[in-house]
Amino acid sequence: MWLLQTRPMMALPVSWTPPAPGYWMRNLRIGEWLPEAMTPLFADWLLERLDHGEQQATRDHVGAALVFPHAAINGWYYLATPSLSPRPILGAVLQGRGRLLRFMRDAVLGPSRDPVTADRRLLAGLAEEWHTDLLPRYQQLVQTGERQVETASSEQLAAIIDQVGAAAGEQLWSLAVVGGAAWKMEGALARFARQHLAPTLDLSVQRLLAGLPGSQPELPAHAVQSLDWAHPTAGELGWPPPPPSNDRHRQLAGQREALTAQCLAVLGDRPQLQAQFQALLEVAQRYAGIREQQARQLTLGWPLLRRCVLRLGQTLQAHGVLDQPEDVFLLTRAELDTRTPLQELIGRRRATWERQRRLLAPLTIGRPPRLLAKELLAVVDAVRTGPVPQDAIVGQPASPGRATGPVRIVHGPGDFDRFHPGEVLVARATAPAWTPLFARAAAVVTDGGTLAAHASLVAREYGIPAVVATGDATVRLDDGQLVTVDGGAGTVNPHD
Repeated sequence: MWLLQTRPMMALPVSWTPPAPGYWMRNLRIGEWLPEAMTPLFADWLLERLDHGEQQATRDHVGAALVFPHAAINGWYYLATPSLSPRPILGAVLQGRGRLLRFMRDAVLGPSRDPVTADRRLLAGLAEEWHTDLLPRYQQLVQTGERQVETASSEQLAAIIDQVGAAAGEQLWSLAVVGGAAWKMEGALARFARQHLAPTLDLSVQRLLAGLPGSQPELPAHAVQSLDWAHPTAGELGWPPPPPSNDRHRQLAGQREALTAQCLAVLGDRPQLQAQFQALLEVAQRYAGIREQQARQLTLGWPLLRRCVLRLGQTLQAHGVLDQPEDVFLLTRAELDTRTPLQELIGRRRATWERQRRLLAPLTIGRPPRLLAKELLAVVDAVRTGPVPQDAIVGQPASPGRATGPVRIVHGPGDFDRFHPGEVLVARATAPAWTPLFARAAAVVTDGGTLAAHASLVAREYGIPAVVATGDATVRLDDGQLVTVDGGAGTVNPHD
């Protein structure tokens, strides 16, 4: 008897046990930018600096630390919801002199319940602060570091990393709060459409948020495959920018304008509802644009951060500690001071990291708090436009439309040349450096992601369907298998 395996099988079961009880998510905040297991130096150093910057921004705007516990589980980043016990919450409220309650009202709950009021009370000011203060300060730190990096000592290189990493953490905080309001506003717009427009129009509100000015997909040199600095940026790899999409962008803009006119016509005899729709649409479109701008600028410092780390690796190589500078990413920060050869340690860690990268990490661990589950599910259900067929792979409806094509599973840049026009891009997650693939894809399907993920945003601007957060599409589908992707329903239907 011959046994043929269609996929590699795990030799041993893997336990996904978090370090503490609670609800742990791998797709939230920083985790959405980490599509695989982390390298030791990222987890031990840059992740700490990003967290430091986020916490500092929280204290500046809320008046108290709002700690989101995070942990590496089998090397994968997971974030837990904050403790809901009364004592720490009361302490944070008192420490912030009521600012925490206002923040929860206008930044956490407001965008999905009353986006227009949340914008007026708080979010518009935070968006302006990002544009006039946080982003310019980040840009200035990067420019200063770029002038210093080639002559800097090891101590100065570490200082550059600390400063730029913390500033990037502030960018992440603003992206989570300001840019993150966009998908909640999208849900509010979808609920309005379902209640007041659905009987007349077969409407996907995501079409109202596509083809916006300044939203054409780009590929800047600082575009990344992952926030983990072990991976080269698009500029280092010499990847060409995606082909011009002006015609497609004009087509999407025309469809958006025509659909907007239809919505206004349906509400023409109800002026109060028409005004409410216009206000909802304006704020949802504006924050969709802000989210794209913030996501585009987030990794501005990554080329500099990598140059700093690789220079430290060159120093260790010169002292015989490492065989090659790139091995530095498999060390911890404390180990950068050693002068003892570490090749054997590097070999073991590389094997562990490669094994962890191949794991299928669950999207969540534990049971979500009731309020969080209600908020998240309400948005996804509001956006979903069609029924879920039996036996379909189900995810979140990220970009509307239907497309049929053969599957191409892409694990990373090494597979990019294998991806052909008309294929369905199936990946664990996509990042800005993957943007050129979308010009060739018939549709996009990812294991992870959210309505605000890179795959969701770019697919809309290319006018192709996308389904994210399927959990395990890369395992359940095979190369060449024919599937139909319904981005409105959030389903993937395999064909026999």
